[in-house]
Amino acid sequence: MEKPRPDEPMPQSEADEGGQFSWRAFLEIVQALALAVIISVFLNLFVVQVTEVRQRSMEPTLHQSDRVIVSKIDYRLGAPKPGDIVVFNPTTDTTIPFVKRVVAVAGDVVDLRGGQLYVNGKPAVFPDAHGLNAPQSPQIRYPYTIPPGEFFAMGDNREASSDSRSFGAQPDDRIIGKVLLRFWPFDRLRFFAW
Repeated sequence: MEKPRPDEPMPQSEADEGGQFSWRAFLEIVQALALAVIISVFLNLFVVQVTEVRQRSMEPTLHQSDRVIVSKIDYRLGAPKPGDIVVFNPTTDTTIPFVKRVVAVAGDVVDLRGGQLYVNGKPAVFPDAHGLNAPQSPQIRYPYTIPPGEFFAMGDNREASSDSRSFGAQPDDRIIGKVLLRFWPFDRLRFFAW
């Protein structure tokens, strides 16, 4: 069988098949991209979210510009626990989500004495936390009982953190999610307690 020369036009039936194949491949790519976008949006809305840390209040645990993966399902199944690192929208007039550590939950009694944090009368020690635990607002009187459905959060960098010491306990429903993993920068990859 003779091969057609490069300058000869392709027979009509072969040209049609080539055009249909290209169109079909294009549609398959569009479908795959649309499915990827739908899955990504679903995951971001209901399961996990990537968040950038924008404050220095969690140093050395998390640094400004770190990127973390946040689970959005943990608190649909249960309440926050002391020690959890959470991302939440505070009831202040900021539009930037805060990243802080939960130090007390509903019913707990928080006290700040002599630069120390006490929860239910016992020293509350979190290994990465440092600095004096000083009150920040005269409106919050200690000992302070956490109301039902709320949590008390503080930054690990206690002297450079605006937190529940200044704006009080926060409603649980303000929590976006629980920090599970720091993935950026790669050299400081860290999983946090599940």
